Amino acid sequence: MSDKFLKSYMGSKGEFVRKDSAFRNWITADGSSGFKAERDRYHLYVSLACPWAHRTLIVRKLKGLEDVIPYTVVDWLMGEKGWNFTDKKPKCSADPLFGAQYIRELYFKANPEYEGRFTVPMVWDKKNNTIVTNESSEIIQMFNSEFNDFCATVEQKELDLYPEHLRARVDEVNEWIYHDINNGVYKSGFARSQEAYDKAVTQLFASLDRVEEILSKTRYLAGDQLTLADIRLFTTLVRFDPVYVGHFKCNKKRIMDYPNLWGYTRDVYQLPGVAETVDREHIEKHYQASHTSINPYAIVAIGPDLDFNLPHNRDKMTKA
Repeated sequence: MSDKFLKSYMGSKGEFVRKDSAFRNWITADGSSGFKAERDRYHLYVSLACPWAHRTLIVRKLKGLEDVIPYTVVDWLMGEKGWNFTDKKPKCSADPLFGAQYIRELYFKANPEYEGRFTVPMVWDKKNNTIVTNESSEIIQMFNSEFNDFCATVEQKELDLYPEHLRARVDEVNEWIYHDINNGVYKSGFARSQEAYDKAVTQLFASLDRVEEILSKTRYLAGDQLTLADIRLFTTLVRFDPVYVGHFKCNKKRIMDYPNLWGYTRDVYQLPGVAETVDREHIEKHYQASHTSINPYAIVAIGPDLDFNLPHNRDKMTKA
């Protein structure tokens, strides 16, 4: 990821400014949106390194949609032209739909005049040959609720990660966790001024402290029930000590230094199927080899040693 690329994200004070997603269509169970939930109609493009894409893989797994929504993994190395396809590296794939070399080709296929970012995750509609959405927060909502007729088991169909009675709490938590933590690590890592870095990293750790306090009282962010808020936070936490502490200069504390956050991270990791979605090789190589403006020699650090399978005992917390 070059200086030229990063400049497109920079504000006037050297701060990192994430741009909004461009494709925001919805898949619905009844098809009223123009995109009906159907088996094998949609194809998911992801990077195993990307925390935003990781969200979609976790919800897809928890809801039992593996045989309903196929997916393709891009190369962990992001070059000058963005995400590319390869079948020469472990767990990466060639593009099965069009034989494209880069994700950007699919964006231009959907809209020849497209001028936005070429991001993953992205959901492609094979019926209409277009992009449905590239907004991860909305993809996971669709996977949670709109494909229930296709879930592998009754239990997965009944699993609701965004229940009506918790939505206000989930939305409230998501709002500040997104700005301060999910995006906060990027604002710290890509800051181009001391002022921007100091502001971002201070807010990041203030919000981690806030989450630590919440998790001292409840097993999950919204109470005793796993929700989309937990999935969204987890994909940042699982990358924090391996990458963000050193690479993004988020080194005031490690997640391991927070008893509740560290136990919570292990708790979510140990949920059935979640560990299968975590690939530390892709994560560590992508950040450290792709971000040459931060790490010009693309040297990938060797550590740290982390055991996400250690007992967490959070299932024994007293229910609120």
